[in-house]
Amino acid sequence: MTQPATPAVTQDITLHCLDERGDVAFVASFGYGPGDPYAVWLTFHLPGGDVSWAVARSLIVRGLTEPVGDGDIRLWPSIDAEGHAVVVFDFHSPSGRLLTHARTAELHTFLGQTRTVVPFGQESASLDLDGLVDALLVPSEAE
Repeated sequence: MTQPATPAVTQDITLHCLDERGDVAFVASFGYGPGDPYAVWLTFHLPGGDVSWAVARSLIVRGLTEPVGDGDIRLWPSIDAEGHAVVVFDFHSPSGRLLTHARTAELHTFLGQTRTVVPFGQESASLDLDGLVDALLVPSEAE
């Protein structure tokens, strides 16, 4: 799965992670578009290059109020050290684990913008299944 070229909605959100060095803040770009209506793309801007994760929009919505997820990503609501409502993102990969959180208010703003592009529950109407099948049937350059 590849990230859509131009998301309809993008928002930079500050994430905070706690590691052995303490609280480390960094910015991730959250992107959403009708071409991939079920996914929110989080792009971490790292010195060695960008790393992107696709996260189900419905997972983020549910993670605002309850623990959700299984496998590579889990989310749950919490409170940070300053008393702000946050959502914890727990990413797992073969390379390691990242435990971070974002303020709930910023996620609400972003999700509200995505709702103007594709209303919740209307994702399937935006999905181009014929285009997806055509893309899957095109031989790769390696073949």
